[in-house]
Amino acid sequence: MSLSKPAPESAAAAAGIVAERPVFDATITPHRSLGADGFRLVMTLVCLTSLVTSVPFLLLGAWPVAGFFGLDILALFIAFKVNFKAARAFERIVVTPLEVLLRQVSHRGKEAIWRSNPAWTRLEREDDEDYGLLRLALVSRGCKVPVAAALSPQEREGFASALSAALAKARRGPDFEPA
Repeated sequence: MSLSKPAPESAAAAAGIVAERPVFDATITPHRSLGADGFRLVMTLVCLTSLVTSVPFLLLGAWPVAGFFGLDILALFIAFKVNFKAARAFERIVVTPLEVLLRQVSHRGKEAIWRSNPAWTRLEREDDEDYGLLRLALVSRGCKVPVAAALSPQEREGFASALSAALAKARRGPDFEPA
């Protein structure tokens, strides 16, 4: 068995592939504790409760009360649908030794992309001694972009330490170890 040195072109290509390998890749989505099945259950219970409660009013001749129960159900349904639509928003942060990429997509599908060199990017924090980490932003060349707003202060703290470590690792350069 003989070992040969790789050709310069293949070594450069391998170095390029390693340099583009993500050091950090995270997608942040707003937390929603109620899923589709829970939504159906809640709406069914509300409808049944409203129906049972409105029957005595109908029998007494106070029929407008049943209409107001219907309006309450409609308002609750619309509020849940707006909430579920807002949950479509997300932000994705990818850190490689060559680039920091932040892609923020709103609940309406509007996309904002921010790119920076990790050597010039720093993480700015706003801490409060009572509440913890309030705000987190990526800063590069005077441009400041808020990140991780959908996370709680405790989750944001863990995210900040992981992102800081990834930025430090990206500044050191790519690891030329196999994936």
